[in-house]
Amino acid sequence: MAKIQIIDDSSTLREVLRDVLEGAGHTVIESIDGLDAYETLKRITDIELIISDVNMPRMDGLGLIRRLSEDTSIPKIPIFMMTTEVSLDLKTKAKKVGVVGWIVKPLSSQKVLDAIEIILAKK
Repeated sequence: MAKIQIIDDSSTLREVLRDVLEGAGHTVIESIDGLDAYETLKRITDIELIISDVNMPRMDGLGLIRRLSEDTSIPKIPIFMMTTEVSLDLKTKAKKVGVVGWIVKPLSSQKVLDAIEIILAKK
């Protein structure tokens, strides 16, 4: 199974998502915001998928993606955005910076697992 980083400022949401992912056999790395996630990605180099909230303090999800695209020391990793935002403009911006999928909160466990399976099969 995969090593997946989940990034969200809500500890409750991280806990729920961690339980779903670990229940499916994945290893989970948690980060509280984009800055924490970036620092984690500098240290842990075998993360295979990122699931990130959009709106977070210190560094939001799109800011993280921009920073990752500029840092050649971190390998390209598929990224899902996880948010309540459904704006077409935001989705377009996210896709332009490399987002491969969009998960709308509240989360459906099965939809999350299905989306992960599709992306990981493409690797």
